[in-house]
Amino acid sequence: MTDYFDKHAERLQQALDTIQSRAAWSPFTDSPSRKIHGDAVDKGLAAFQARLHQPFELDQPGTIGYTGFEVSPYTQEPLGIVYPKTDLDVLYKAIHNALPAWRATSPRARVGVCMEIVERWNQNSFESAHAVMHTTGQSFPMAFAGGGPNAQERGLEALAHAWREMSHVLPSATWERAFGSTQVKLQKHYRLMPRGIAVVIACATFPTWNAYPALMANLATGNAVVVKPHPATILPMALAVAHARAVLREAGLDPNLVTLVADTAAEPLAKDLIARPDTAIIDFTGSAQFGAWIEQNAHGKLTFTETAGVNAVVLESTDNLKGLAQTLGSALCLFSKQMCTSPQNVYIPRQGLRVGDAALSFDETANALVESINGLLAEPARAAGILGAIQSENILNVVERAREIGQTRGKILRDAAPYAHPEFPNARTRTPLILGLDISDDDLYAREWFGPVIHFIAADTPDQALAQAARDAKQCGAINSYAYSTDAAFVERAQDAFADAGANLSVNLIGPMPLTYAAAFSDYHVSGMNPAGNATLTDASFVNGRFRIVQSRTQQ
Repeated sequence: MTDYFDKHAERLQQALDTIQSRAAWSPFTDSPSRKIHGDAVDKGLAAFQARLHQPFELDQPGTIGYTGFEVSPYTQEPLGIVYPKTDLDVLYKAIHNALPAWRATSPRARVGVCMEIVERWNQNSFESAHAVMHTTGQSFPMAFAGGGPNAQERGLEALAHAWREMSHVLPSATWERAFGSTQVKLQKHYRLMPRGIAVVIACATFPTWNAYPALMANLATGNAVVVKPHPATILPMALAVAHARAVLREAGLDPNLVTLVADTAAEPLAKDLIARPDTAIIDFTGSAQFGAWIEQNAHGKLTFTETAGVNAVVLESTDNLKGLAQTLGSALCLFSKQMCTSPQNVYIPRQGLRVGDAALSFDETANALVESINGLLAEPARAAGILGAIQSENILNVVERAREIGQTRGKILRDAAPYAHPEFPNARTRTPLILGLDISDDDLYAREWFGPVIHFIAADTPDQALAQAARDAKQCGAINSYAYSTDAAFVERAQDAFADAGANLSVNLIGPMPLTYAAAFSDYHVSGMNPAGNATLTDASFVNGRFRIVQSRTQQ
């Protein structure tokens, strides 16, 4: 087989160094600028357009027809792409046939192949970006950066952890000790054994960001991977699978180590895949309800989940109200709040937000944030780059339910409305709906509202707000939390409260970096300590359970 390890050794070493130092490092450029990428921009668009209204061929075993029905949130027209419909028994038999040779391949060679797959994904980032954009509703810059290089770096990060964990296991050792007057000498051999077949279930709004690291963690540790995309966003993962299969084939390996199982909402297959006795590992990103079902029903299977949560912002004080309003306002709008890191609940002190020596009332603070959002969205082109489009009609239904509640409880501080996308007049869009609530309204805000629904919550004191936000994170799940305070003692209390709740905390972030940005090799994404998920991208625990160690001993 082709050995790719030396080709990518320098990049892998840099990744290893960076997961130790946690410093900033981006091996891939996440700007889609034509000045940087040249004709790759147009080639990517042409490749995407050539996929439309065509069967997506993968040459997989067990194909019994075609399935799939994806609709672009921007055109609200079908993509017209159909994917192999699979006989799971035939597919799994082919996967089992591919596993022994992959299991026998050295970790070094496996990691080299995986590094080449990540490289191939990066080379095809523009086609993938259009696929992400026209299935999820992300704006093109976000689809390129978040769905391409940033996600690929998460995959590389998982590879670095996998290589480090496997490298810690010596292949053999000589062991000697005396038993009475007899000296016993054993030669011990340690073999890294994969668990078998892993199923990676991707989500609808950020399919690649979690799936790439799961794919790499499984494949590098010797497992085969079945990718099950969300029915609404198959194309990004079909492209990822196609490139992975091409690399495996070029390396002289069986491409059935990576396969695709596409389904539709009417005929879902996730539960069938989970229930199969030869499915050993499950990676899931999606709704909290189905994630909980998996954790309760995937008996005896290794399960990694990231679902969702109630991300909160606690406002205590600031010395830069304008900067705070711009940064937080942008985060509340970004991708129409269809991200797992998006803030939802903004706690504002009833008696006022301290700004220097002054204090702004709840209404004044809320108005400053609303006005900042209105300014951000005033220009349609700028709004399009920030908000993108709404992934599904279900999310619009969530907005309407929240709007109805706002008409009878609390107060509508900012109404939601479609905006006119300058390039796609038929795009499914909504601007943020902001409801003013009281801290006693926890039956409304202490759950996730996925989509552009935001709550401004009046609290008696900042410490009451902090206690409620941390409690919701612990009970309902939260991935990220945010706090603004010039009081060092309050900041310390916030760090302690959210750490206890297992929610990552960002303090006083103001500036051009998106509040929700999570950097590969440095930021740990999801703690595994609350209902938002049990897996962290990326730490050692994300990879080292995917292989086990079996030993043999021979007396010398």
